[in-house]
Amino acid sequence: MTRSPLPLSAAIIARDASRTLEAALRSLAFCDEIVVLDSGSTDDTPALARAAGARVEFREWTGFRDQKNAAAALCRHDWVLSIDADEEVTPALAAEIEALFSGGEPAPPGFSMPRLTRYLGREIRGAGWYPDRAIRLYDRRRGRWVGGRVHERIVLDGAAEPLAADLLHAPYASLEHHIEKMNGYTTLAAETMHARGKRADWTHFAVRPPLVFLKSWVLRRGFTLGVPGFVVSVSSALAVFLKYVKLRELQRRGVARDPAAAADHSDPATVALQPPTGGQATTSSRNPSSSA
Repeated sequence: MTRSPLPLSAAIIARDASRTLEAALRSLAFCDEIVVLDSGSTDDTPALARAAGARVEFREWTGFRDQKNAAAALCRHDWVLSIDADEEVTPALAAEIEALFSGGEPAPPGFSMPRLTRYLGREIRGAGWYPDRAIRLYDRRRGRWVGGRVHERIVLDGAAEPLAADLLHAPYASLEHHIEKMNGYTTLAAETMHARGKRADWTHFAVRPPLVFLKSWVLRRGFTLGVPGFVVSVSSALAVFLKYVKLRELQRRGVARDPAAAADHSDPATVALQPPTGGQATTSSRNPSSSA
């Protein structure tokens, strides 16, 4: 017997997301509705979404927070499952979500779930990249997206309940793609810190990157993940190094502070240490792409 879809809308923001979008859409078959908000794809992202039965809408890019709130507003149901174009709902997570709705609408305003990243051919269960828990299932009447140019997040009118099953994440097509995204995120982090009056000194270059590596490689057991774990630990340290080098360069050049960057509510101290939450992130906060 075929089960009826849940009274739940899935929302994805996307631009040039053909690398991962089909898998994301297949994983949402248990939802009554899928909305894909495109911001100007030049590949076949809209066609792939329509072929999978999704409703495709267009909105000019104004930032992650704005796009995700707009996507939720377009949904038919108040309960929204918001995932990125490079994420997949596992069968176990789908079953856990279905159980939540078995007796009607859930009581909590939202639910968090662990994100499991696939990287360099391996699932990264450690090294600071797991569980990387995030709220993705929420009642839009009691929650909204907030944040700035880097890390957007959902804020609820109440406490989120945790789910146990994983949301799969495939943020990087290759090591080169990872480095490209890291470069963009560290630039945004440096600009945010500079706008807030933060300054870089020699300890940020000589002390913090090695400490980040040791925390990722030893304390968070990156060493158990082989070469991928080593690459994750090194890249986390490199991200910290680049962030402060770029901040030092902004200081040296006497660049004026950007009020818009200062208003960014994300934490620049954590930028680039974990896979980005926005599947569309690039070096430009105005032009999202999950495959760039």
